Amino acid sequence: MINVEHLYKSYGSLQVLKDVSLKVAEGEVVSIVGASGAGKTTLLQIIGTLDTADSGVVRIKDTDVTKLDGKSLARFRNSNIGFVFQFHNLLPEFSALENVCMPAMIAGMSMDEASAKALSLLDFLNLRDRASHKPAALSGGEQQRVAVARALINQPAVVLADEPSGNLDSAHAKELHELFFSLRDKYRQTFVIVTHNTELAEMSDRMITIKDGGVIG
Repeated sequence: MINVEHLYKSYGSLQVLKDVSLKVAEGEVVSIVGASGAGKTTLLQIIGTLDTADSGVVRIKDTDVTKLDGKSLARFRNSNIGFVFQFHNLLPEFSALENVCMPAMIAGMSMDEASAKALSLLDFLNLRDRASHKPAALSGGEQQRVAVARALINQPAVVLADEPSGNLDSAHAKELHELFFSLRDKYRQTFVIVTHNTELAEMSDRMITIKDGGVIG
């Protein structure tokens, strides 16, 4: 599903990633752990095509995304990669349903079709009765589940999550962790998760440790 080969990345004189290689299989839940500043988020952003490496290759579903640019890269990202961030990144002026629909509509889906898919996801996530609510009327846990639904609506090849439970209390964090595995079991969804949460990391199928810009486990 994901194949990263010999990735290097520097910002000025600071080398953040040093010869990073890893593979993630379809349907696998993989956590990336390590100290702050180790390069975890940079690696996730490069895999997600939000940043570019200085050298190396990132393949997702046999597509070398390092060779894509412009509209072709945007289309690939929209169709194949879902994102879940620590602070949800929901648009405050739109309802939960509208937030979930947006990636599908960007991909060219009609509002009716996007709404049907979004409601199905919100139903699975026990949020159907919150569909018309704006983010400010939702709890932190509900906002994060809306963000998960948004990440899933285009049936991406992989969902990338950056500290997804970092802004949640322990009860909501546990619910979110269990949700990832339910989604893997139901949809065979692949997850790559950057986390400092030991419980989530230990639940994962595999844990990859980044230290000083390199993979050590």
